Amino acid sequence: MKRLFTSESVTEGHPDKVCDQISDTILDECLKQDPESRVAVECLIKSGLVVVAGEITTKAQLDIEYITRSVLRGIGYTKEEYGIDANNCKVIIHIEKQSPDISQGVTEGEGEFEEQGAGDQGMMFGYASDETEELMPLPITLAHKLIDKLTSVRKDNELTYLRPDGKAQITIEYEENKPKRAHTIVLSTQHNENIDYETLKSDILEKIIKPVCNDWIDENTRFFINPTGKFILGGPYADAGVTGRKIIVDTYGGMGKHGGGAFSGKDPSKVDRSAAYAARFIAKNLVANNLCNKCEVGLSYAIGVAEPVSIFVESFGTSEITEEELIQIVKNNFPLKPAQIISYFDLKNPIYQHTSTQGHFGNKEYPWEKIIEIKK
Repeated sequence: MKRLFTSESVTEGHPDKVCDQISDTILDECLKQDPESRVAVECLIKSGLVVVAGEITTKAQLDIEYITRSVLRGIGYTKEEYGIDANNCKVIIHIEKQSPDISQGVTEGEGEFEEQGAGDQGMMFGYASDETEELMPLPITLAHKLIDKLTSVRKDNELTYLRPDGKAQITIEYEENKPKRAHTIVLSTQHNENIDYETLKSDILEKIIKPVCNDWIDENTRFFINPTGKFILGGPYADAGVTGRKIIVDTYGGMGKHGGGAFSGKDPSKVDRSAAYAARFIAKNLVANNLCNKCEVGLSYAIGVAEPVSIFVESFGTSEITEEELIQIVKNNFPLKPAQIISYFDLKNPIYQHTSTQGHFGNKEYPWEKIIEIKK
């Protein structure tokens, strides 16, 4: 049986991703100065305006306006015609402290339970598949690699007419649940006004799409490159951006479930982030240890409570052992309580700005991507 599956990724200049990067850079600065910081920071960006709001409890001395402008400059937003100018935009900041009602539930020795509890209720999912070296789904892996290549040719000035905003989307044809070919590749990139459309299409195909996807392209693969004809006005000028609005780009490209919680701007006491990392770690290692070929792991929590409310494992019929046995293996081998997860992955380190572009999973540099030997 043949079927199609599509995933997308977006550049660091996409307005939503700009907001993710600002939020995570603020988080990193808090953790760099005070590892016990509690942070929940959101951003809104539109044209010449950035709004930074949320809750921070920290000993860190922060210059949030400076951080915001530095992130914009690093992305390449240095001219109003690109979508926003880091030097001239308005930055509005509204930050308060974390609610004491939440604090007592996630601080060890306070609240109803002695152990550090989850920073919120909710469910988090992790996913892994043996269809790529990264043990990630192929569509999102290729979409991220397209965006990485697009960004590098822009920042290396190989294609000097490119601007920061852009999106990639790839449709993979599966046969008997195995990826066979690239059915359709879509890439839209912001560009200067003076570039010829045919030149842009040729450059994008030869310098970005083919180097990344050539092993999957055949004579029937369809290409849509800047299919509207032009993409001059982009970034925050064309679209408002908000932190946490690219949760599928951040995870598995739509393959596997999502609990709905975003990552960026949240310190690891928030299980939206830390437990999602743990769930990916569990799923990846179940596949890496040949206990299944494909795996989805679900964890759920109650605010202020350390133990997960539920643990879910789905092997999609690819395991020789029962899912009940897989759950027991999970309980015996992996950190599941918030404090355990934070300690195991050393999540109080300032590592988060790098995660805010091109996905939180599949990069072997991240501690939740390491492979361990599972004891059965």
